[in-house]
Amino acid sequence: MRQRRHAKGALTLDTLQAHAVFAGDAISDLQADTKNRAKELIEDLMIAANAVTAETLERKGFAWIRRVLGVPRRWDRIVALAETFGDTLPAAPDAAALEAFLRKRREADPERFPDVSLSVVKMLGSGEYAVEPPGSVPSGHFGLAVTGYTHSTAPNRRFPDLLTQRLLKAAIAGKPAPYDRARLTDLAAHCTTQEDQAAKVERQVRKSAAALFLQSRIGERFHAIVTGASDKGTWVRTIGTPVEGRVVKGSAGLDVGDRVDVRLVSTDVDQGFIDFAKA
Repeated sequence: MRQRRHAKGALTLDTLQAHAVFAGDAISDLQADTKNRAKELIEDLMIAANAVTAETLERKGFAWIRRVLGVPRRWDRIVALAETFGDTLPAAPDAAALEAFLRKRREADPERFPDVSLSVVKMLGSGEYAVEPPGSVPSGHFGLAVTGYTHSTAPNRRFPDLLTQRLLKAAIAGKPAPYDRARLTDLAAHCTTQEDQAAKVERQVRKSAAALFLQSRIGERFHAIVTGASDKGTWVRTIGTPVEGRVVKGSAGLDVGDRVDVRLVSTDVDQGFIDFAKA
């Protein structure tokens, strides 16, 4: 299944996600989560189930909530990132070409591949939920290289999956859909908003834990990679212990994917703020 997905252009990505390690009530370390064969197998089965569920609802003539990740908004920056490694990507977004580049980077430098992955993820943008009416051309998921995709495998913890399960149950039983298209459209927008809010809470908790871990290391210097750059500010993630913070001094000219040395200038545990200055 994995070979088939990646042959179609599904992206090979391996980002670092750190969790706090406690010694009693104190944070003793931040450790990056790692993949293993079990997690990869679950992922392959989940993606297959979601794609088949979407196909089933389409075949039954039901409108359904799709998970959409359009073509990258910052493809030009992804092209520029590839050029820094001596590789050339086409001017127009191309998932298969991007996947070939990612696989090449993973084989060439597996230790630093998570940094490349993170840069690409930031420039891909975020997904959203939208309604797919029956008979339309399905909107795609650029990262997974599938044309029709829904969320259905976690109805116990994610509301879009519960909606999909209700639609699927009605379709299999030959009953009318439990939601009309207008209601589904409202629910899809609601789910996108709530997912964004939940992600903000998760980031806040991780940032507060990281700020607590680093509060005794003010003044230290770190190697980092730029993970975000906009009018709102510039953010970096430290290499080694994966901690993300804002560059409050010396951020001019930095863009996503750049390597930079930074110095820790302050932390705020309550706000989850970690501030760096370009070293």
